[in-house]
Amino acid sequence: MTFDKSMLRTVLFSVGVVAVVIGIYQTIFYNDIARNYWIFMVAMACWMPLLYWRQQEVLAAKIEEQKAKAAKAATKSTKGSGQPKKRR
Repeated sequence: MTFDKSMLRTVLFSVGVVAVVIGIYQTIFYNDIARNYWIFMVAMACWMPLLYWRQQEVLAAKIEEQKAKAAKAATKSTKGSGQPKKRR
């Protein structure tokens, strides 16, 4: 059985959203945000890994883009170097 990271992301996001909704409801109902602070922290604990993973994916995409540009520039510069240039 393989581990599906997208399922974990979906569960973490869903739990975070539910925690925020419950926290807002409890804050309005009891008119006390300090009493419900822990609910908001549960939501943040669910969202922190999601933000970190997204940041890592963006960084990996930028690195791959730079590698592709470097490889393209390297092939472009060595493409015609084996043949002598014709003078007119």
